[in-house]
Amino acid sequence: MTSKFILFDVDGTLMDAVANQRRVWHAWAARHGLDGDEVYAVALRTRPVETFAAVAPGLDPDACLALLHELEDEDVRTGTYSAFDGAADLLTALPPGSWALVTSNYEHRVRGRFERTGLPLPHLIVDAASVHEGKPSPAPYLLAAEKLGAEPADCLVVEDAPSGVRSGLAAGMTVWTVNAPAAPEGSHRHFSSLAEAAPEIHATLGPLPLPLPLPLP
Repeated sequence: MTSKFILFDVDGTLMDAVANQRRVWHAWAARHGLDGDEVYAVALRTRPVETFAAVAPGLDPDACLALLHELEDEDVRTGTYSAFDGAADLLTALPPGSWALVTSNYEHRVRGRFERTGLPLPHLIVDAASVHEGKPSPAPYLLAAEKLGAEPADCLVVEDAPSGVRSGLAAGMTVWTVNAPAAPEGSHRHFSSLAEAAPEIHATLGPLPLPLPLPLP
């Protein structure tokens, strides 16, 4: 296949943040006297507001979210992060304007994590504050295509999670998955690691155009 634009999920796709997410949710649970493992198990399947409703229905959801944001921001400043093998080389090799990040996190946290791991940042980041509906809605990926001036059919989505796969498919895009032992349902192509996928992702853009010859003096 060929594509003109690559749209990357972040957590679980380019950045290994599982331990950080677990630590944040355990800290949040401890503040409310809840079992960290039980809360984290719910958080893996739901958005934060849904997690709060399930594990602490008597608490103010706005206060719950404010605490979660506080803990996540602190983790960005002090936590240990690592990019998946192949991420830096892949992103560095992509032409500017040909790729974007589409994340359920917030842009300032993504920027903080990328700065700490040395990953290059694209011109466009579509984050949780950019859309009214997050993944699995197609809205995040459709917005990224719109801002890039791209047709959905010209976009390759790289994801790791079922909700992201559903989002990309609903947007009418090709979806490849990485970093999971088995392909999530609907994935057009699956790779066990980002490093394995990296040359194939880059190859979808095709050869870069040759520069125009300089005029003769």
